[in-house]
Amino acid sequence: MRRWNGWGDEQFNLELPAQGQSFLSERVGAAKPLTDATLESVCAKVPETRLPADTQVDALIDTSPETRVRHARGQSLADWLALRSGEPGVFPDGVANPDSSLEVQSLLHYARNHNVELIPYGGGTSVVGHINPVAGDRPVLTVDMGKMNRLIDLDKDSQIATFGAGTPGPLVESQLRAHGYTLGHFPQSFELSTIGGWVASRSSGQQSLRYGRIEQLFAGGRIETLKGTLNIPTIPASSAGPDVREMILGSEGRLGMVTDVKVRVTPLPEQESFHVVFFPDWDSARTACRTLVQSRVQLSMLRLSNAIETETQLALAGQPHLIGLMEKLLSWRGASDGKCMMTFGLTGSKHQCASARQEAKRICSEHKGVYTGTRLGKKWAEKRFTMPYLREALWHLGYAVDTLETATDWDNVDNLLGLMENNLRTALQSRAESRDERTHVFTHLSHFYSQGCSIYTTYVFRVADSYSETLARWQHLKNTTSELIVNNRGTISHQHGVGKDHAPFLPVEKGELGMLAIHALSNTFDPEGLLNPGTLLE
Repeated sequence: MRRWNGWGDEQFNLELPAQGQSFLSERVGAAKPLTDATLESVCAKVPETRLPADTQVDALIDTSPETRVRHARGQSLADWLALRSGEPGVFPDGVANPDSSLEVQSLLHYARNHNVELIPYGGGTSVVGHINPVAGDRPVLTVDMGKMNRLIDLDKDSQIATFGAGTPGPLVESQLRAHGYTLGHFPQSFELSTIGGWVASRSSGQQSLRYGRIEQLFAGGRIETLKGTLNIPTIPASSAGPDVREMILGSEGRLGMVTDVKVRVTPLPEQESFHVVFFPDWDSARTACRTLVQSRVQLSMLRLSNAIETETQLALAGQPHLIGLMEKLLSWRGASDGKCMMTFGLTGSKHQCASARQEAKRICSEHKGVYTGTRLGKKWAEKRFTMPYLREALWHLGYAVDTLETATDWDNVDNLLGLMENNLRTALQSRAESRDERTHVFTHLSHFYSQGCSIYTTYVFRVADSYSETLARWQHLKNTTSELIVNNRGTISHQHGVGKDHAPFLPVEKGELGMLAIHALSNTFDPEGLLNPGTLLE
């Protein structure tokens, strides 16, 4: 059973090592947790549904209080605070569970006939408010795509697979692996997020260096709209005008509901491994990463932690004796205080991996990198989809944790990273209510391009004495840093999408004319504004 007010399976917990708790206490301060509301108390606040009866769709819709609570919020820190405080705000009036495109069509007809708003729901993993209902006079129906979770077709000649849009990551991979294939799309939300959600939010997987982002993997599909069915054919490439496929990528439910997704798949690789290199300083490490990518070394993933993230990861790793021995060895090799940890992946045939490993080690060595093999890389691979559970452990100790991510060109990486970290580190001290509060901030570069890279920053702070003040702290940190990002050549989102939280910042990136075009596209498909209002476009 999934947690109703947090991440993932309620039977799974990721414990914080003892030294991790003391580490945070030293850097942020001793903390005291807030009291969580119960599911029963929140269900008691769910109002009567406003959905009108209709025999065509009544059997598809669940209006029970618990189902509506479980679909009311996503996974942003604001969502956590809303649910755990017992004040989620707006609930959907019901949750539909279609299992075919025809049933989605029926729901769209219902929405148009009865003036009902529709919100598509995949895995519920949004961290920017995609699935949250907004207050208004119209009833809200959340459409859970979870029953549409099957491999529909596999064209082995063209290497194109067709899936129901509600297929979560593990089912995508297990159904493909049975035929000897992989999609290779592994976002950190892989355990819960769905293939339709990846398309709708322009997701990026951890091994995008090999497999590409979702825009490279999305070959076509079927979208049900208020104006009819939109079928996107699977053409390898085309110069026939603007790409309709690109219109759907990142549309976040504003144009219609993706029901079938056609993706480009790859035969399973012969082998795969993850390796770790330590560098004595940030400049050497960042330059090595840029050289690796611009030299087109065949890596499947690349991640670079700055010095504070490296220190934090080693402190939270457990096994302090082994980590201590490793740090002594690294210090002897010239990587001590200020060291930065790089993780890279090798995926493919034995020959490809051997060649890429040799070239990667050569380039890292030229930039003073200390190669440490695959032991830490294996640990990363084992935990890469469970790290979101750490938020639960920190919450029960009285700490709130969130992330901000962007992407920019190489010449601006240090500038933007510095602005983000400095603001997050000091912003709370500018408020009278939190003047003595400290924020622990650290960053990694997680996706790389010849032109630039993504910046992924995590920040940890103590919860306040109340939920309202904790939310105010988060809003101040989030909004002031987001303003810095868009005003300093960064995208408001590299991989999390826009949702409702980022919508106010989108015009800076797109410009007046760009926003006019996006509004016109939305109005063409949905002139009454019934589809996920408030998301993407304010």
